[in-house]
Amino acid sequence: MSLLVVGSVAFDAIETPFGKTDKIVGGAATYIGLSASYFHKPVNLVAVVGGDFPQKDIDLLIHHGVNTAGLQIKKDEKTFFWSGRYHNDMNSRDTLVTELNVLGDFDPIIPEAYQNTEYLMLGNLSPQVQRTVIERLKNRPKLIVMDTMNFWMEIALDELKKTISMVDVLSINDEEARQLSGEYSLVKAAKKILAMGPKYLIVKKGEHGALLFNNEQVFFAPALPLEDVFDPTGAGDTFAGGFIGYIAQTRDISFANMKRAIIHGSAMASYCVEKFGTERLLNLTPDAIEDRVQDFVELVQFEIPLK
Repeated sequence: MSLLVVGSVAFDAIETPFGKTDKIVGGAATYIGLSASYFHKPVNLVAVVGGDFPQKDIDLLIHHGVNTAGLQIKKDEKTFFWSGRYHNDMNSRDTLVTELNVLGDFDPIIPEAYQNTEYLMLGNLSPQVQRTVIERLKNRPKLIVMDTMNFWMEIALDELKKTISMVDVLSINDEEARQLSGEYSLVKAAKKILAMGPKYLIVKKGEHGALLFNNEQVFFAPALPLEDVFDPTGAGDTFAGGFIGYIAQTRDISFANMKRAIIHGSAMASYCVEKFGTERLLNLTPDAIEDRVQDFVELVQFEIPLK
C-alpha cells in the first residue's frame, strides 16, 4: 500500500496575538506529510522548492518517514513564501506577502516508484496541477482526497469543477462550501457539491469542528476546546494528513471508517495549533495521539435513557 501527498513545501512568516516568527518551514504538503507520517510510512511526496530551502529541513521530513524522491529542487530559484497576520479571534487573518516563486510554474513529476499509489492527497494547489497529478498516475488510486480554497473558486472555477469531478473526497471550509455551492445552508451546499462528482464532502468549521457528508449520511465531529491556540496556520492541512494517514493505515474507505479518520485528523490538528508552525508535530508519540483521540471520544460520548 502507498500514500502520495502532493502540495506545497514553503516558507511562512506568521504573526499572531501570541508573537511572531521569522521565516519558518510551512506549506500544505509539509503539514500533511508530517501529520500522515504518524499513521503510515512512507509518505511519498511530490512538491517543489528553491535552492534556498535548507537541506536540514529536507532531512527532517525524511526522518519522519516522508519520501522526498519526488521533491524537485530548483537551485537557481526561490521557495514559495507566505506571510500573514492573525486577528485577535484567530479565525481571520490578513495576508501580508505571497511570493509564488517556484510554485508559479510547478510541473508535478510523478516518480515511477510512486505509480502504484493507493491513496492520494491533493493539497491546495491550482486545480490544473491537481488534475495533472491524477492524469499522470497509470492506475487510479483507491481514494483521492482533494483540498482547495476560495482563491481558485474566484479565478478558475471551471477548472476547479473539472478537477472536483475526478476525486472521491473534497475537503473545504464552511465559507468555501457556501461560495462553491451558492447555498448558505451547509446541508443544501453539500447536496450541490456532491452532485459535482465527489462521493464525500468534508466541511471544516475551524474551532467548531468538521462535518462529513455523503448522499445518505451526515457525521459531525466537534473541535476540542483548547486553553491556548497559538497559531492556526496549517491546521486544516494537518487535519487532512491525519485523515488520509489513518485511512491508509486501516485500508478502509467506508463511511464508518472515515468518521474515525475525521476524529484522528481533528486530534492532529488540535496539536498543530498549540505551537508556531510545525513545531508541535515534530515529537508526538503514539500514546499522546491516542490520548487526544480519546479526549474527542469522551467529548461526545453520552447516554440518554429511553423512557
